[in-house]
Amino acid sequence: MLELYCTFHSSETVYDTADGTLIQPLKGHKDTVYCVAYAKDGKRFASGSADKSIIIWTSKLEGILKYTHNDSIQCVAYNPVTHQLASCSSGDFGLWSPEQKSVSKHKVSSKITCCGWTNDGQYLALGMMNGVVSIRNKNGEEKVKIERPGGSSSPIWSIAWNPSKDEHNDILAVADWGQRLSFYQLSGKQIGKDRQLNFDPCCVSFFSKGEYIVMGGSDKQASLYTKDGVRLGTIGEQSSWVWTCRVKPDSNYVVLGCQDGTIAFFQLIFSTVHGLYKDRYAYRDSMTDVIVQHLITEQKVRIKCRELVKKIAIYRSRLAIQLPEKILIYELHSDDSSDMHYRVKEKICKRFECNLLVVCSQHIILCQEKRLQCLSFTAVKEKEWLMESLIRYIKVIGGPPGREGLLVGLKNGAILKIFVDNPFAITLLKQNTSVRCLDMSTSRSKLAVVDEHNTCLVYDIHTKELLFQEPNANSVAWNTQCEDMLCFSGSGYLNIKASNFPVHQQKLQGFVVGYNGSKIFCLHVYSMAAVEVPQKAPLSCRGMGVVVQVLHLLRQHGAIDRGGLHVELAEVELESAPMYQYLERRMFQEAYQIACLGVTDNDWRDLATEALEGLDFHTAKKAFIRVRDLRYLELINSIEERKKRGENNNQLFLADVYAYQGKFHEAAKLYRKTGHDSRALSMYTDLRMFEYAKDFLGSADPKDTKLLMKKQADWAKNSKEPRAAADMYLTAGEHMKAIEIIGEHGWMDMLIDLARKLDKAEREPLSRCAMFFKKFNHHGYAAEIYNKMGDLKALVQLHVDARHWDEAFSLVEKHSQFRDDVYVPYAQWLAEHDRFEEAQKAFHKAGRQAEAVRVLEQLTHNAVVESRFNDASYYYWMLSMQCLDIARDNSEKKDEMLKKFHSFQHLAELYHVYHSVHRYMSEPFSSNMPEILFNISRFLFHNLTKDVPMGISKVYPSVAAHALELLESFSETLLRVIY
Repeated sequence: MLELYCTFHSSETVYDTADGTLIQPLKGHKDTVYCVAYAKDGKRFASGSADKSIIIWTSKLEGILKYTHNDSIQCVAYNPVTHQLASCSSGDFGLWSPEQKSVSKHKVSSKITCCGWTNDGQYLALGMMNGVVSIRNKNGEEKVKIERPGGSSSPIWSIAWNPSKDEHNDILAVADWGQRLSFYQLSGKQIGKDRQLNFDPCCVSFFSKGEYIVMGGSDKQASLYTKDGVRLGTIGEQSSWVWTCRVKPDSNYVVLGCQDGTIAFFQLIFSTVHGLYKDRYAYRDSMTDVIVQHLITEQKVRIKCRELVKKIAIYRSRLAIQLPEKILIYELHSDDSSDMHYRVKEKICKRFECNLLVVCSQHIILCQEKRLQCLSFTAVKEKEWLMESLIRYIKVIGGPPGREGLLVGLKNGAILKIFVDNPFAITLLKQNTSVRCLDMSTSRSKLAVVDEHNTCLVYDIHTKELLFQEPNANSVAWNTQCEDMLCFSGSGYLNIKASNFPVHQQKLQGFVVGYNGSKIFCLHVYSMAAVEVPQKAPLSCRGMGVVVQVLHLLRQHGAIDRGGLHVELAEVELESAPMYQYLERRMFQEAYQIACLGVTDNDWRDLATEALEGLDFHTAKKAFIRVRDLRYLELINSIEERKKRGENNNQLFLADVYAYQGKFHEAAKLYRKTGHDSRALSMYTDLRMFEYAKDFLGSADPKDTKLLMKKQADWAKNSKEPRAAADMYLTAGEHMKAIEIIGEHGWMDMLIDLARKLDKAEREPLSRCAMFFKKFNHHGYAAEIYNKMGDLKALVQLHVDARHWDEAFSLVEKHSQFRDDVYVPYAQWLAEHDRFEEAQKAFHKAGRQAEAVRVLEQLTHNAVVESRFNDASYYYWMLSMQCLDIARDNSEKKDEMLKKFHSFQHLAELYHVYHSVHRYMSEPFSSNMPEILFNISRFLFHNLTKDVPMGISKVYPSVAAHALELLESFSETLLRVIY
């Protein structure tokens, strides 16, 4: 609990700052109490009074010591280090410490009005009525004497030492009744010039870190100043003089004490004033300075304005700073992207009131509630736009100088595009929720919006179609280098989304304000950070840089173990997409340059392989160096050595490359084409691919033929090991035989490695692999294979068989032709688990209207039997809507279904109102008024003229109505008796 100590006349009172309640009054003084001060450790506080006494109290509000002066006490102050107490009167001051019993007193030539210790507790400053500031050491000896201009006509009424630990010198703020504020060093040297106040200051108080000053006095208000004395604004206006003000330590709370006895408690909130354009971030510092930070080079430049900075806007080389009475326009000194030298270009010496400020190359845009004004740098109003709702967000999206475009988001959900040279706004789209933040993609084709419900919505600007939406967003930004990449922040996470693929999350506090290449700019509280994040998206497949989702099993990271299957998503750098575009055009050097921007090892390997097959050995060598593949580097070095010796047969070099890559048949064809059949024979013999080796025997030595047959016989004799046999089949390209052996022995790791190497066109081996995965309950592997084959029907059936409904629903959303294949089994599964309402909805989604109606009818019957009439009403309403859907889809049954629709609607109404009557008759209390129940009974009487629906009793409404009539008669009789 935070306590506030106040003095009123001869008493002291202690208040709880949470709600202003009085905790305890303290009585000990006999006359007016002038001052009170607390020790820094919080264990003691002291009070001084006109009765010439000092009382020292404990934190438990108990008085422990009292001593006196010859005159009334004017001020007291505790040493922050030694807890020595300085007490000042009209003629002297005393120094008391807990270690000594006596109080040492020192005479002064004038009345002391205020006092304060330095941060290290070595010196005490005394402010006097004669305009002198006397600085004393701990023993009371005067070391420095400061005489203010004006002398006794300008009494020193308040002083305060700056508590900042960042200052190199002790700085004393002095406020006198010459209506001036001055600053001095401990040596007595004045800092800067006097600040004119235009009122008599009565109190000065620094914030605990020394960055701001609070001052009050005869102007009947408390004002906020910088530590240099620049006025920032009014904290609070009062009806009388403000005699004292204090700042709560380590906080932004300020308390004021006034002449009329008023105590006011304020909390100051310092908002962030900033602007961002690409990699330049400008923000307000110390309320009067602007710091421009280059987020890439981390360079900073400070612009001192010496006035309150109200708004900041930055765009390209322009920087606009709004001050209370003017707007300053700065420009960069040069076109260098790293230049940080700003110079004043224009000054608009005019006061503006606006909510938002935007700067363009040649204009200033002011936002005033619903109005936008476009001003030139000479303060000429050129354009004005009046919106239909409050403007919530505005952003410059670029354009030629003098013709820039603006994005404007309104509170009513409208999003407009405005060009500064066009008086008419263009409506891009309008949504139902208010706009909180928005951004446009680099190609101006997509729009990302964060609404008031913290939902990020992405639209196609041309078709107005909502492409997707994501929850938990407070800000959003598109990547300035990639069309389909955006990021948004919210709930302590940074979310990165590529195209329509799942969001990639990582923990990060703050607001996303920009996204440039691999850097995301985030604002957290008052600091901006450039976060280096991998531009990751699901694995890229080559083909014009199209990104598709592929699951990758990460054995080396422990993603697969024998206890269970853990599937992770392999991620690659987005820069790989343009790299593959270059590879398709066999532009290997350009692809290498793109890869240097940042791609994964898999992409480097793809680049190296393509370059190697394209016989660009220089690029291939550099790419293989990146992935440290020594085997291929040895091959390239051997080829380079052979070229130095004069070999220049590229077909032979390519054959060696194919052999290293495992493309043995292609290698053999090239060996034969180049006249090197012996190399093909040697290759097949080493691989134990004897059948293929025979094709290259030709007119070779018969001994070679016998040797080949002997090796084949030996290998067949020793191939009883199934794993070795499987490896041999794989080497020979006999995938089906290898798959049968591997699958029968349950070697799933080996099988998935094989399946990933197979081409998607090899459907039979892939299908066999998927069958074994399903058999051994490795559904993740099976799903990966079906994805690779593009067999969506099999993938859907896999998810249905495994009861992976979320995955199945996700596929149905993209491929509606599988709706029956998913929702019918899902509905049956729900029904088997007694989840009938969900089963009904599933049947409805599957288009099985009869099953959906049958489930609803059963639910309705059960609700009536169990006297849950409200539920029965709801189910009848659902049945009526079901009939309406059938009538809409089936013209032959339209009349029948419409008739049922009206019947079920009527039953829904009856059961709904009967619910209240039933509760009235069966429960001791009812929340409905008697008139309501009476009217309900009347309604039932009028509608139960023919057949009575099951569960509804005609007796209940009549009894209820009769009871209510008796109650009303009794009430009338009672009123007549009373009156």
